[in-house]
Amino acid sequence: MKSAVLGLSLITCLACAQAKIVTKTVPYDQGGVHLIGYLAYDDAQTEGKKLPGVLVVPEWWGLNDWVKEQAEKLAEQGYVALAVDLYRGKSTADSGEAHELMRGLPQDRGIRDLMAAYDYLGTRADVTRDRIGSIGWCMGGGFSIELAMHQPRLAACVVNYGALPTDPTDLGQIVAPVLGNFGGEDHGITPADVHSFEKTLRNEGKRVDVKIYEGAGHAFENPNNTKGYRPDDAQDAWKRTIDFLSHTMK
Repeated sequence: MKSAVLGLSLITCLACAQAKIVTKTVPYDQGGVHLIGYLAYDDAQTEGKKLPGVLVVPEWWGLNDWVKEQAEKLAEQGYVALAVDLYRGKSTADSGEAHELMRGLPQDRGIRDLMAAYDYLGTRADVTRDRIGSIGWCMGGGFSIELAMHQPRLAACVVNYGALPTDPTDLGQIVAPVLGNFGGEDHGITPADVHSFEKTLRNEGKRVDVKIYEGAGHAFENPNNTKGYRPDDAQDAWKRTIDFLSHTMK
């Protein structure tokens, strides 16, 4: 048994050594407005071929180090990941300022910026245009599902404890399969909200897979949430995400 574990560890280390994660800040435009995003990809995998793309949408803190790390983790899994900057240059670690930044972000502008980011990924030579998905947490989770309602070519949508739309007409616009991870003790996006969302999507004939983690509150996947982080649930949510993206986009 011990030798098997050592062998698996060696294989994992060799895979890590072969990965060449490249990160860079990239520019793109939205209606004449200059935008930037944080791009991550495995140079060893993109060499001479196209990969699926993923838009990574931040929490209300903005484009911070944790969000960039999620983009890098997706790059390790074989995606060209673009973490978007919906606050256009601002980020914070202060909850009061984050609240104000979120309130100051017009919903329609956020969607337009995401559509521009989607278009940018689609123009890259290393991205398969019809295999671009989205993932977001908290505020970003809500924007991830909003993008699915506005972009019928989106290939996959992951929502981590994001605000959920309720209008069946809006939800009927979704084409992409949807994965959702939510906390059972989340008082903002409650289990009742999640069940209603899931039921409406299923009634509309949409593909949806949601999981509610008993005992977990909001933002349970982020270790910076020191009082609410749940490592086992976070690990499970990440595994569900990777499996879902693999099944829908590879």
